[in-house]
Amino acid sequence: MRRILIVGGGYAGFYAAWKLEQKLRRGEAEVTLVDPRPYLTYQPFLPEVVAGSVEARHAAVSLRRHLRRTRVVAGKVTAIDHGHHVVTVQPADGEAFERSYDQIVVTAGAVTRTLPVPGIADQAIGLKHVEEAVAIRDRLLTAFDRAAALPAGPQRRKLLTVTFVGGGFSGVEGFGELLSLATALLKRYPELHRDELRFHLVEASGRILPEVTDRPGRWVVRELERRGGHVHLNTLVTSAKNGHVTLSTGEEFDSELIVWTAGNGANPVVGRHTDLPVDERGYLVVRPDLRVEGVAGAWAAGDDAAVPDLASPVPGARTVPNAQHAYRQGKLLARNIIATLRGREPRPYVHHSLGAIATLGLGRGIFQYRRLVIKGFPAWLMHRGYHVLAVPTWERKVRVLAVWLTQALFGRDILSLASVQHPRDAFVAAGLTVAGEARPGDQPAKGLASMPQV
Repeated sequence: MRRILIVGGGYAGFYAAWKLEQKLRRGEAEVTLVDPRPYLTYQPFLPEVVAGSVEARHAAVSLRRHLRRTRVVAGKVTAIDHGHHVVTVQPADGEAFERSYDQIVVTAGAVTRTLPVPGIADQAIGLKHVEEAVAIRDRLLTAFDRAAALPAGPQRRKLLTVTFVGGGFSGVEGFGELLSLATALLKRYPELHRDELRFHLVEASGRILPEVTDRPGRWVVRELERRGGHVHLNTLVTSAKNGHVTLSTGEEFDSELIVWTAGNGANPVVGRHTDLPVDERGYLVVRPDLRVEGVAGAWAAGDDAAVPDLASPVPGARTVPNAQHAYRQGKLLARNIIATLRGREPRPYVHHSLGAIATLGLGRGIFQYRRLVIKGFPAWLMHRGYHVLAVPTWERKVRVLAVWLTQALFGRDILSLASVQHPRDAFVAAGLTVAGEARPGDQPAKGLASMPQV
């Protein structure tokens, strides 16, 4: 039986495994998927997780629940030796081990690209995983609680200052959604005032949202600034030590929350730990049919692959690394692998863009398809409609719709659960308090085991 190994459970990897399960004949091949996380993160929902419009668990799809005929291995692939058809897997616990294969599908995805800016590694949070989106939301809500108990001054001003670095889709959508949440929170905090909020979006280039044209991009900047945001174009963050942000323009301010969304980089296992061919950026070189160039038995798609864009009029263009391409490439991967197993020719990947769409906060959005531009509430509805259809599985679609309906009736939840990130703190603190207050002659507290039974 042929052994197909999928590296990475993101869009491309999940859909490749899902479709292979549906189309493979019994006994034709066995599929194994390796990923350190037990779920697919539906990244377009992360900005709404930040704002509390989508429950965190609903932005994730369980691999084991939905890939019932695929063997899921919880671990990180640290090296790919295609010459010997083996990968090295490092589980969370225990020693690394090797796993062999006949066909490999590399869909490891990209990683957050960081720059050597002082303080960023210590202060910033990314926006690529569910845990990060939850932490951003909880930090803002906690900051409001802390600020409301302080008098006006530098500390209160720092707590109410948020900085996003990066003006791509993740940065702009996260910025717009968090700004929408913060503005709505003011109704619950009469101690705070609208002019105390400071939201900064810093972008190194002269425009945001590179997937839309200049005019809609300028409208987005005006819309965010009209709502109180500060958009800094052609600007770099030069330092963020101890939350003190310094910009290349000379402006300085203290910021309690710093979110880094300044682009993606090649996954290290693809860029440095494989004998498969990669380009100068560290991405796998693939043919239009998603086979890795120059080798047999290797496929790649998604954010770690330089896939030729046959739909683009620009010679040598590569597909944009986004969900729209990744999940379609994953489905084509499955069909092409099965075609080669059965002696047929694989098909090239061709996809004409459906346009670019972004949420800018509750009830606000933008959509562009060629010259057609839709703004505001209609675009926001289109964004929600498209993504509830695109999120994998009917189970997740129903759960997301249920949350949206509940919020339409009762408003969004503003409860912070930041303490869950340190679940033992209360237990340890209680133990220390009891120990510190103990006096000679005190009787120890009786545990449940010593209580009388009734």
